Amino acid sequence: MKKQDYTATLTVDATAQQVFKSINNVTKWWTPDLEGASHQLNDEFTVRFDDVHVSTQKLIESIPDKKIVWLVTDSRLTFVKDQHEWTNTTVVFELSSHDGKTVIDFAHIGLVPEFQCYDGCSKGWDYFIKGSLYKLLTEGKGAPGL
Repeated sequence: MKKQDYTATLTVDATAQQVFKSINNVTKWWTPDLEGASHQLNDEFTVRFDDVHVSTQKLIESIPDKKIVWLVTDSRLTFVKDQHEWTNTTVVFELSSHDGKTVIDFAHIGLVPEFQCYDGCSKGWDYFIKGSLYKLLTEGKGAPGL
């Protein structure tokens, strides 16, 4: 069976530089509850959504205006049996230009339908990527947190 990682694609009327900067400002679109740093290569940060989701990410690849990759080094998802389903998965943002706009190809590599959290986590990513990040890039204000 082929892996079916969660993916999403957005096209926004913003420069790749603006998009790159906005993605790295995690508190503006994902959650204001962040400890650590999320801007430079090897930065580590922990995000919290009450007691439901706590995960730590390490910025393992950063190519300005092109690509951002986080390795999830630890996770605790209290709403599923295996609370560490996200641990050792990767979150990837790839940026490209098309017709004067920036295309964001997002993937959570390792978040697959076999995971108990897949449905809920996919809905969460839909909200944060297609909703909050999109709003940040198009309206100047995201909707972090839930």
